[in-house]
Amino acid sequence: MWRLQTWGSYTGYFEDLKPISTPMDLNVKLSTTQNPSTGAQYAAMRHIPYHKAVGSLIYVMLGTQPDIAFMNTIASKSSGNPTMAHWEAVKRIYRYLIGTEDMWLYGCEERVLVGYVDADGSMTEDHHAISGYMFLIDCRAVSWSSKRQEIVSLLMMESEYIAAAHATKEGLWLCSFITQLFRPFPEATALFLDNQSVIVLVKDHQYHVRVKHIDVHFHFIRWIIEDGKLWLIYCLTSDMVADTLTKALPSPKVKHFTAKLGLCTA
Repeated sequence: MWRLQTWGSYTGYFEDLKPISTPMDLNVKLSTTQNPSTGAQYAAMRHIPYHKAVGSLIYVMLGTQPDIAFMNTIASKSSGNPTMAHWEAVKRIYRYLIGTEDMWLYGCEERVLVGYVDADGSMTEDHHAISGYMFLIDCRAVSWSSKRQEIVSLLMMESEYIAAAHATKEGLWLCSFITQLFRPFPEATALFLDNQSVIVLVKDHQYHVRVKHIDVHFHFIRWIIEDGKLWLIYCLTSDMVADTLTKALPSPKVKHFTAKLGLCTA
């Protein structure tokens, strides 16, 4: 319940909310073309606490709700000039939180660190793909990220490759941190992704003509793989937990992935 108390001073804006099963409507796409353009539209948003509401959602997302990370990314992008369409999208996230208020991150007894990484560009108007990664320990999410990539990729494989490079850095840091606290990892960390071309590129350095434009700092993942610190494993898209960090999903997939990342009732 403490997660829902974050809206504190503006509960009046959420009194009519009813719980729902997805944080984002698949039929709604938010864009900069929806920004206010008339005086009436600016006036309608004047007293609405959009920034506070989004800030509270970020706090909740960082603490216990990785499943709203993607929608937070979209909502935050519009913080400078939101409209009622953006406000309705934010209210929908709160409706989703009401429906999941009894769910918490729980683990199991596998005692292993695994990662999932994905990228998607179909939801963005500026063609910058969204990178998402998720790391789990004992079947419970401990680190996650959903961010817009800094560059425009020419290939979907390139977007996935860049996302894998960012996930690799996070995986190395987690391994180092856990090693200092407890003991060294006996095996390389498994990183799951749903693009086989990336795995081929990393292992065999194929497709050099098509990817020669990729910045060299993304290629460090090759040396990490060769050094045995991490290994890439192909994962079906239907089992890709990080998919929830890159796009809006239908209700069955949302429920499936929330269970996979460790969100469940006591």
